[in-house]
Amino acid sequence: MRIGIIGTGNMAEALGGRWAAAGHHVLFGGRSAERARALADRTGRRAGTVREAAAYGDATLLALPYDAVAEVLTALGAADGALRGRLLVDCTNAVGPGFRLTTGAGPGAARTIADLTGARVVKAFNHLPDSVWRLDPPAFADGPVAVPLCGDDAGALETVGTLVRDLGCVPLPVGGLDRAAYLEATTAFLIGLWHTGHDPRTLLPPFEAVTA
Repeated sequence: MRIGIIGTGNMAEALGGRWAAAGHHVLFGGRSAERARALADRTGRRAGTVREAAAYGDATLLALPYDAVAEVLTALGAADGALRGRLLVDCTNAVGPGFRLTTGAGPGAARTIADLTGARVVKAFNHLPDSVWRLDPPAFADGPVAVPLCGDDAGALETVGTLVRDLGCVPLPVGGLDRAAYLEATTAFLIGLWHTGHDPRTLLPPFEAVTA
């Protein structure tokens, strides 16, 4: 596939680098042309502008700090149709000080982005840090990582499911975009646990134990 990536940070490098290694064509577009070129050089792929990344190929990954999303999408001209109808994978986390959601109790980041851009948004890859996505494959003792997917478009979910499998992970469709707010809130809670030294896995026993 041809994958445009808006962003030049850790998540952009981790996911874009792994997809590039899997044989996909990746173009990095960032607010800094210098950072985009450096990232492209490290991964052996292309660099461009944010607008070029938004228009590139089969899917676009939005990999920005959440507090930069509105500014970048506005500068891109979200309302003029730059992303309308395109597949946009949202891996952002609207987490502020104290690991609290900065979107409050509203519709959530993914729904807000979909409404702003008119894109076919799929929420994915936001629940784990870049260090996990850099693993080849992202797997632990219990097996490969499951990646929750929230989206309203069946074709978009199928495409993102392929990108999940190309990382060595398992796609886990969990509902429409209205469910993304729950995934975002859960992720904020998990991030808080990790940063205070707790293991979130201790909250949930293995499936066999629950059904026994």
